[in-house]
Amino acid sequence: MSDLTQYLDYALMAMLFAVGIAIVRLRNLFAIVMLMGVYSLLSAAWFVSLDAVDVAFTEAAVGAGISTVLLLGAMLLTARESEPTKASRHWAALAVVVTAGAALLYAVPDMPVYGDAESPANSYVGRQYLERTPEDIAVPNIVTAVLASYRGYDTLGETMVIFTAGLGVVLLLGFGTRRREPKAKSKKGKAAS
Repeated sequence: MSDLTQYLDYALMAMLFAVGIAIVRLRNLFAIVMLMGVYSLLSAAWFVSLDAVDVAFTEAAVGAGISTVLLLGAMLLTARESEPTKASRHWAALAVVVTAGAALLYAVPDMPVYGDAESPANSYVGRQYLERTPEDIAVPNIVTAVLASYRGYDTLGETMVIFTAGLGVVLLLGFGTRRREPKAKSKKGKAAS
């Protein structure tokens, strides 16, 4: 009997593939930006299904949130429709994708079985985290303990990157700037009083 979450993974991969094909085929930039946000949200859902909730939060915040806002802001400075490209560029892009895909498929047999307890990720420092976290930190969630304590500086760096990206979006969009009154109007107000 197979695991039901495996079917959810297949469904999410199929949706990611369909959205990716739609992104490549469309010419309307607004639709492309919106579909890229959908792609990021589907990726975040897939990461949750794979029990990588921290990666899912980052993908949702950066991929679907900040990137979509930045792309919408950049789209305001460009045309709404993309111009057709030459057929030679399509073939070059297809060659790059096929080569990268072949290299990834070539590497698949060397990967450990999904969920293997003796895989390198689970047999060295991962096992030490599982065994020592309750005594060292007393945090019941091991992922939280690893991110907040063992990898505290790294997590602080990731948090600073997300904060800086969010601040950049706010500054680019001009939130917090207020309109000033024309000087001529303010001078008339002072003379009347």
